[in-house]
Amino acid sequence: MKDILQDIVQHKRTEIAAARERVPLPELLAQIPSAPPVKDFVTQLRLSHPLGVIAEVKKASPSAGIIRMDFDPVAIAKTYAAHGAACISVLTDEKFFQGHLDFLKQIRKSVDLPLLRKDFILDRYQIAEARAAGADCILLIAECLDDAQLRDLYQYTRELGMQALVELYDEENLPRVLKLNPHIIGVNNRNLRTFETDLTHSITLRRQVRDTILFVSESGIHSREQTQQLISNGIHAILVGESLMRSEDIGAALEALLPAGTSV
Repeated sequence: MKDILQDIVQHKRTEIAAARERVPLPELLAQIPSAPPVKDFVTQLRLSHPLGVIAEVKKASPSAGIIRMDFDPVAIAKTYAAHGAACISVLTDEKFFQGHLDFLKQIRKSVDLPLLRKDFILDRYQIAEARAAGADCILLIAECLDDAQLRDLYQYTRELGMQALVELYDEENLPRVLKLNPHIIGVNNRNLRTFETDLTHSITLRRQVRDTILFVSESGIHSREQTQQLISNGIHAILVGESLMRSEDIGAALEALLPAGTSV
């Protein structure tokens, strides 16, 4: 199958160049002091023991097309907050996922939970954009970045007071991710090159990560049986989007994923 991730990265570079033309970096950096204070993404997930849920605001994907027609990002985020989400992920990629950074800005004004900017981050400019928009955490995908880029973007995220969810799919990338000494790691159960999913992928890699690092299983999660399986294998948190967005009752679908006995 065609390498979707490569296509996304190539297009993303043109987006970044266009964004720099619209809003030069010095102008963007000047906006950061007036941004909402950073919330602690990792601590919020830890407080949701035994399983923190990062619920995702996601309209579409390259593999599934439009996921939800009646898409109201603020209403969805409010529903997540009311039904047990620990944090919220907001997809901001426009071309492939029909997201927008404005969605995150709008949600920040209405929801108090920590927010993740979910995008394909390749440049410091995007991290500054995220902070100016009110994001508390950004996603760094190891498959998109070489060692120097990964280290630089991770360090810059920390300089801005934010946290980075460092994601990988390929097992060979785990050692280079662990070299960052990250607070939080995500393993994607979906191969971003083929978009096929396998829940056991994150369970397998979890055994190679020390317990002090908060471990997130991402993608392909749609039942309490699965979340209980992840908990029993030492997974600390999950990132869920598509199964929630496809549900007629988003709040009920979220609660159905939470461990038995969880109060919301």
